[in-house]
Amino acid sequence: MFDALLDRFGQAPLLAAGGLLIGMLFGFFAQRSRFCLRSAVIEFARGMPGGKLTVWLFAFATAVLATQALVALGAMDVSSARQLAARGSLSGAAIGGALFGIGMILARGCSSRLLVLAAQGNLRSVLSGLVFAVTAQAAWQGALAPWRERISAWWTVEGGPSRDLTLITGLGRTGALLFGAVWLVAAVVWARRQKVAPWGWAGAILVGLSISAAWWFTATIAATSLEAGVAPIQALSFTGPSAEVLARVLFTPQRPPTFDFGLVPGVFLGSFLAAALFRELKLEGFSGGASMRRYLIGAVLMGFGGMTAGGCAVGAGLSGASVFTVTSWITLSAMWAAAALTDRLVDQRDHEHGLPHLGDQPVPASRAFS
Repeated sequence: MFDALLDRFGQAPLLAAGGLLIGMLFGFFAQRSRFCLRSAVIEFARGMPGGKLTVWLFAFATAVLATQALVALGAMDVSSARQLAARGSLSGAAIGGALFGIGMILARGCSSRLLVLAAQGNLRSVLSGLVFAVTAQAAWQGALAPWRERISAWWTVEGGPSRDLTLITGLGRTGALLFGAVWLVAAVVWARRQKVAPWGWAGAILVGLSISAAWWFTATIAATSLEAGVAPIQALSFTGPSAEVLARVLFTPQRPPTFDFGLVPGVFLGSFLAAALFRELKLEGFSGGASMRRYLIGAVLMGFGGMTAGGCAVGAGLSGASVFTVTSWITLSAMWAAAALTDRLVDQRDHEHGLPHLGDQPVPASRAFS
């Protein structure tokens, strides 16, 4: 199938189309399930179950299980993906992940969540997302790049077996599959106890499947294409792609399209369609200067932290974790720890005399399916 499509359209347009479609899948179901790492961390840290942690766990476990199943069945080979094959930075993963975790608490959403909310009409997320993309670009190739490179050079790890946790820990493919299955069962049990609505189950599972779909699609294109300069094997992430889209819009619109170039508008479009279909489009702005400063500081920390870590809450937390790269797991752990601590020091003090404010929408009730 891909042979004929590659012959007709070429590698670059096909990759962009795949990024657009998979991005729409992710955006639609992330919007419906209210998938959000920040809200999951807050629920866990405050010990107040409300379904968001369960939604995140469904997406995480599904991404791990489906990705590892595809690898075990020989449907794809991800060993040449950047997260596994290239040299990585343990210091960048830890410090960048911590900065990202702090930032997503201050901005009340990670980079993917900001994109989803922006599509609904949230002007706070529009501005924060733009600042995030500008900062990511500056950390990639601009004024902040020397700082990122310096932090990343402190403690590095070679690519290959040194970055593969299934080899480092001795888990193997069977152990990785069992790990994903155990957490998926745990998500089902918690969802039943917390009476999580169907959109929480189905939406989060399809968010996780979109990660595996991206791995499979890009790996298949890489294995099939005969063109020179085969595109990299990758899944979903929002730090690098946001910086790339910004650079294309401002400087290099003539460059051939990539998977990332289709991904970002795809997520926006999918989220917009979901919000429009269920009548959730609504313009929202800042409540004051202090609120605006908080969001912008958070966006800057996420942009620099995500680029330094080599992945965002989705890029490391789902995509990288699903192929068991050690740097992604360090990044994810640092995000959780820093976000929980920031929530404790910043937000819980403001709300210790009232109900905690998650700054997010509840998971839609069952009637949303009707």
